[in-house]
Amino acid sequence: MKLHSSSTQQYQTVTGYFDGGVEINAAPYDYSLTVMPEVPPRPWPVAAFEDLTEAHFEAIALDAPDVVILGTGERQRFIHPRLIAALSSRRIGVECMDNQAACRTYNILMGEGRKVTLALILGAPGAR
Repeated sequence: MKLHSSSTQQYQTVTGYFDGGVEINAAPYDYSLTVMPEVPPRPWPVAAFEDLTEAHFEAIALDAPDVVILGTGERQRFIHPRLIAALSSRRIGVECMDNQAACRTYNILMGEGRKVTLALILGAPGAR
């Protein structure tokens, strides 16, 4: 599905998504990644929801976002609070959604000027 363009073109915007992947500023990605408005997308070494550890969220906490939108794959799944303790202790909110909802929500929050991180689970980094 293609998403509409907006006045946020100078930022990292989700411009589309497809089975197993996402487009950020029209560039396709088919591996797990984190996306922030003013930072180029970065690979996120998570191949599956079950692989998530505290370390994955500690790395995100270093960027000090206001909120993290976690795309859990094709369906919504909820993260154990123990895994996101590094975020919770800094009062960083975490919302879990399926990937499509996560992409749409990220664009809305980013468009509002929020300091948001999108963390998408798409597959192994570099796997093609």
